[in-house]
Parts: sequence; C-alpha cells; structure tokens
Amino acid sequence: MNKGLTLTVVFQAQSLNFGEGIANISELKKLTRGNGNLYTFASRQCLRYDIVRLGSMFYNWNTQVVDKSKGTVQFRDDCTIKDSEEMDLFGYMKTAKKGDDEKGGSNVRSAVARLSHAISLEPYRSDMDFLNNKGLADRIGEHPNLANVEQHFSFYTYTITVDLDKVGKDGDINLDNEDKAKRVEQLLSILKVLNRNIRGRQENLAPLFVIGGIYDIPNPFFLGRIKLDYKNNKPCIDSGILKQTLETKIFDKSIDKTTTIGLVCDVFDNETELKSVFGDSNYSVEKFFDNLRNEVKAYYGM
Repeated sequence: MNKGLTLTVVFQAQSLNFGEGIANISELKKLTRGNGNLYTFASRQCLRYDIVRLGSMFYNWNTQVVDKSKGTVQFRDDCTIKDSEEMDLFGYMKTAKKGDDEKGGSNVRSAVARLSHAISLEPYRSDMDFLNNKGLADRIGEHPNLANVEQHFSFYTYTITVDLDKVGKDGDINLDNEDKAKRVEQLLSILKVLNRNIRGRQENLAPLFVIGGIYDIPNPFFLGRIKLDYKNNKPCIDSGILKQTLETKIFDKSIDKTTTIGLVCDVFDNETELKSVFGDSNYSVEKFFDNLRNEVKAYYGM
C-alpha cells in the first residue's frame, strides 16, 4: 500500500503563462469549456520550474545536473536522485543514442510528485493591455514599438500529489528516511510561499485556501472539486462539492478522517461555512503546513 500526500491549492494572481502569440499580441495560455467560457492556466511545467527555482534559492538544490552530450538537453547520465532533489521528486528521462554498441532507448523514472496545471476559477473576458517602449524611443528620437498583452486577474487552483513510498527510491538507490522526509518537507515549505517571476512582476502563488492530507493511496482527491461563486460581491468556495468528496472511502475508511484545510481569513465570503464543514480540522495556512510536515516526519519515523 503506497501512502500518498495530496494538496489542492487556491491562490490569486495575474497573467501567469503566455503562449507563442500572434504578431504583436502576447496571448495567455487558455482552455475552452463546453459553455464557451475561456479559462487561463499556468502549465504544470511552469509550476515545476518555479518550485525548482525556489528549491535552489532556499535549500541549495543541485540544478547543475544537465548537459547536451547526446544532442538533447537532458539530465546527465552520471547524476542520480542522490545528487538531485529535482530528479527525485519530478522524475527524469535519459535517452541513449543508437550506435554500433548501443541499442538506443531511454532510461525513465516517473515523477513521484505530480502536478496539475493551475487553472483559473474565473473566465477570461478578453482584457488587454496596450504597451509601448516610448520612454526608450524618446531618448534617441525614434518611434516606439507597440504591443498588446492579454491580461487576466483571477483565482487559480492546482493540485500536487506525492507518492511518499517512492521518494528517495530509484533502482538500487534507497535514501535514508531522514533524507526522504527532508525533501518532502522542503517541497511543502516551497509550496507555502510559491511565487512566479514573469514580465517584470513577481506573482504570489501562496495558498489562500488549501485542502488535503496523507492518505492510504496517492490520489488527487480534490482535483476538479474546487468551484468558485460570488455572493455579496465576495468569492465563495462551494462547500457542497467538498462535503461529498469527503465521503469517499478507501479500503472502507473515509478520507474525512485525515483531511484538513487551511485558509486565509477574510478572503472568502463563506469562510464560516467552510470552517463548520471541517470543525476542528480547519487551520490557518501556516498551521496547516506545520501539521502536514509533522505527519510527514511521523510517516518516515522521524
């Protein structure tokens, strides 16, 4: 039985991930739903990038594990999960060239920490920002260059699921439980203060609401279970969907026993309702992560 940690986070930010664009228009990455609404998203790849960036900044994660010796930018053959927290948590693929002495193929390790896209909870309504570099152009008496950039300020949600039994294990490698716990704890600390640098801005991706825990299987129970409505001109998280999700049973054991929430006060209009659903299992975001780190330590026998 593989124990799993899963978190579903709600945060608020603006214009997080751009696509290729058309002419002088910078387009946000978007998804279309059946009702015709467009929802912007930050890809799981960009979330991973910022997690690793902060891991390197805060905890000196080793990112010097990449080369292009085989014509493709990829992780080095001589590096293992011992050398890289990133390779341990998010997996890797190392290709081999076909040659006289090689059959080719790939050496693949699946991610043990799996991210979803961060998808907006409010539809995109075609807001645009008109930009130019007039300040620079005026210095040399030239005409400015023009650009249009799509803008979207919204609540977003994403989910991360970690297979705790597979952290620190790869083939013959099996790290000490202390190292396994340390890597998961560091990941949680990063998620608590996650941010993104983009186009001169630093956007705050830290949770305003978070729900999850450690369960008997690694499964994203609350992925797709966050719905946002507005009442009294304030956002509300649909508690009915969460109540029904809490009834889910794994091996005849309801997940409500190990599920907690953390929230920032005075953001959501139905804060009191959300707290009543979880009773003594609702906390501040800081306390939520403190409790989860303690559960991780206990799981690994620390």
